Amino acid sequence: MTKYESMFTMRNLLVLSLALNLSLITRVFFDGEKHGLFFSVENQKQRGPSFAADKEAHATQKTLQSLSSSGQEGMEKVINLDHGDPTMYEKYWMMMGERTTVVIPGWYSMSYFSDIKNLCWFLEPEFAKQVIRLHKAVGNAVTEGRHIVVGTGSSQLILAALFALSPKDGSEPMSVVSTAPFYSSYPVMSNYLKSGLYNWAGDARSFNKEGPYIEFVTSPNNPDGFVRHSMVNRTGGILVHDLAYYWPQYTPIPSPADHDLSLFTVSKATGHAGTRIGWALVKDAEVAKKMIKFIELNTIGVSRDSQLRAAKILEVLTNTTEKHGSSDSGESFFEKSYHLMAERWRLLRAAVNNGRMFSLPDFAPGFCHFLQQETQPQPAFAWLKCEDDAVEDCESFLRGHKILTRGGRHFGVSPKYVRISMLDRDINFILFLKRLSKIQS
Repeated sequence: MTKYESMFTMRNLLVLSLALNLSLITRVFFDGEKHGLFFSVENQKQRGPSFAADKEAHATQKTLQSLSSSGQEGMEKVINLDHGDPTMYEKYWMMMGERTTVVIPGWYSMSYFSDIKNLCWFLEPEFAKQVIRLHKAVGNAVTEGRHIVVGTGSSQLILAALFALSPKDGSEPMSVVSTAPFYSSYPVMSNYLKSGLYNWAGDARSFNKEGPYIEFVTSPNNPDGFVRHSMVNRTGGILVHDLAYYWPQYTPIPSPADHDLSLFTVSKATGHAGTRIGWALVKDAEVAKKMIKFIELNTIGVSRDSQLRAAKILEVLTNTTEKHGSSDSGESFFEKSYHLMAERWRLLRAAVNNGRMFSLPDFAPGFCHFLQQETQPQPAFAWLKCEDDAVEDCESFLRGHKILTRGGRHFGVSPKYVRISMLDRDINFILFLKRLSKIQS
């Protein structure tokens, strides 16, 4: 008997206590989902807006009360919200079961070449087909008259674009700019290889150097979520539109994006970051050829297996998207993701508004043609500001509370700001809300 008693140490009991406590909080958090608060939109419409508003307010209050009274369990865990790792979407794809399963025989895709007739010879035809289907179904990008260039995530495509757009015989490196707060990887990627073709030149608002330049326009913006346009008001610039977050779960879709060079990525569209697939829509064939050449020199193409997996995922996603508004629309990835993001943002704003230590940006609503309604932006990242005068470095302050974030300096702005991922698993998001409420209590 003593042997079995020794198995249950104090550590075991603490872990069990934490698991039970978080289970109760999670049940409260998803109580709205169970009763149709998140996904049963038609039911709410039938009962009227006041019913939906009252139900949301009740759910928010109930959740916050649970968070504030749930004790110290879980408070020692480090919550890493520095990266935009989109594990929030795991639950949806688990629900889809075997629909996205891909079986690749051992003899298949052994060649470097996917389609030698295509400008992008390593682009899988099925992946290209599903990219076009998806954009048409969502209405977020023009694909006609565009060359599709596939890359190992949008990161490789950013480097390929810099290589393709920089003159090879320039007297000095091409200036690369973006409006602050800008994506934190732009400066690092521009300067990492110390290339003679291009270098980072800072904030687009203050850029006044004569000569050609490349401007990254990230819209919705990473990190703050606002819609962006070009800020350098003169000729000689080449624009690269980074549209990783131009999907209806994050922002209203007023019209299809129609640019010379646009970048997208599977990781933020569907959540499959580990598949490492992105794509560019390129109008100019010569620019596309140069991007393809860079990828050829860099990695001799892009994994055909990853493209086949991504193609299957996009196919299933588009199938559910095309059913949007029908009796089967409950399966719609974008519809479900939109309501989950809306709920997370509602809970975060409620937690922040419970005190005066933090603030969040306010966004103007816009009409989303995909959802056929007015929607609020609900970015993949929260751009949180520490309002307390005693806190000069918000990243360090939150690290002291075991919350890992990315500070404003990485994005070219004040350290009073931090970027926080909104796409982590439920348990970590709930712990984050709990800890934020505890800080302000």
